[in-house]
Amino acid sequence: MLALAWTFIARLPRTLRKSAILFTNSGALAIGTIASAGLGFVYWWLAARMFPPEVIGNASGLLSVMGLIALLGEAGVGTLLIGEIVRHPGQGAGLAAAAACIAATLALGLALLFVIAEGQLSSASPIGGWSEACLFVLGCSLTALSFVLEQALVGSLRSGARMVRQVLFSTLKLMLIAAAATAGLASNAAILLTWVVGLLASWIGLDLLTRGGARSLVGAPDFGLLHALRGKVLGHYALDVSVQAPAIIMPYLVLVLLSPTINAAFATLWMLVSMAALIPAALATVLFPVVRANSRQFGHDLLVSLTASLLFSLVCAVVVFAYSRQLLALFNPAYPEIAGSSMRLLGFSLLGLTLKFHGCTLARLGDKMRKASVWFALGGLLDIGFAVAGAKLGGLQGLVLGWILAVSIEGTCAALVLAFATKLDSAAGSVREGMARPKKTPITV
Repeated sequence: MLALAWTFIARLPRTLRKSAILFTNSGALAIGTIASAGLGFVYWWLAARMFPPEVIGNASGLLSVMGLIALLGEAGVGTLLIGEIVRHPGQGAGLAAAAACIAATLALGLALLFVIAEGQLSSASPIGGWSEACLFVLGCSLTALSFVLEQALVGSLRSGARMVRQVLFSTLKLMLIAAAATAGLASNAAILLTWVVGLLASWIGLDLLTRGGARSLVGAPDFGLLHALRGKVLGHYALDVSVQAPAIIMPYLVLVLLSPTINAAFATLWMLVSMAALIPAALATVLFPVVRANSRQFGHDLLVSLTASLLFSLVCAVVVFAYSRQLLALFNPAYPEIAGSSMRLLGFSLLGLTLKFHGCTLARLGDKMRKASVWFALGGLLDIGFAVAGAKLGGLQGLVLGWILAVSIEGTCAALVLAFATKLDSAAGSVREGMARPKKTPITV
């Protein structure tokens, strides 16, 4: 046992050097994510203390819809940038600009459709007037734009700039929510306003801090190149929506299926679990351009990323299981009474999500997005179906258990695919090594 431990320690520097790009960019994403998570914790803590539960429930539901519309508006072009910028040197700025234009415009149209449909179909709409509607529409467009530009930063392996942008956004909206609470503006519009202004100001701040780094990310839109890559765009789009949509829309489902008050407690712990999920998601995301740049280390980088992600997810799951009520009480003393112990198992969904994230990256690396999206779409329907059925049968606890069961089934399937892919890569690596080994010249006497 000691010999194995010593061997691992001896090989650790070499392992880190081999995966330097992966760890550098993943580290930047992780630091940005952790900082954003900490500031986001304070943001929602302050909001929960100063705003009524009904306002928090409605606002978190609207923000989840905003995230879904931004995902739909992003249309896969952002994810395309992650894998294609390194393949088109000198054309990345034009490709990023074209992708940003499409995403912002499409999200704007979808947001307008949602506002109109919500007003016609629902008598108790969470959108309380034209000012909130305008903020919501603008927020959807800006969120989609930010999605695309952040993906462009990751694809060009400039994750440090993305980290700065994330920290700026989290800091600015925290300052704004504090100002709103001090001024007594306890409404949905106040929370939406912090989001919109924070998004705009964070990109301006990044550009100032990097002396034009944000502006250099985009150039004259190259719609021709984007059109040439349209086949991959559709594949990434289908995969993105099928993987991310169920998790994004869940607070809105709780708002509709249960109540704004219950959603206030649910969205709080859901936000914490979602923040934790950003770490394995960041590792899986960076794995895509890293392996694109050096495919010979696919198996090694995949195992490193997956192992680190699963260990982190397990620790977070145990913390949520042991301290879910205490975490809720930090935000509002009423939240533990609203939720009870219904959500203490929610953290264990991180394990299945981690496997899904890496299975998704595997599909992108193999350019099998469309084929994989069918299976992930079925998984998304399973997630939503089990959650809705659970809510109908057992309220909040039933919804949580349904979600965990569905994600665990998907994670198990993804684990089998990943194990098979790693085994194939190991076999292919042995073949490559044998072909590269010089042949021995026979000695003649």
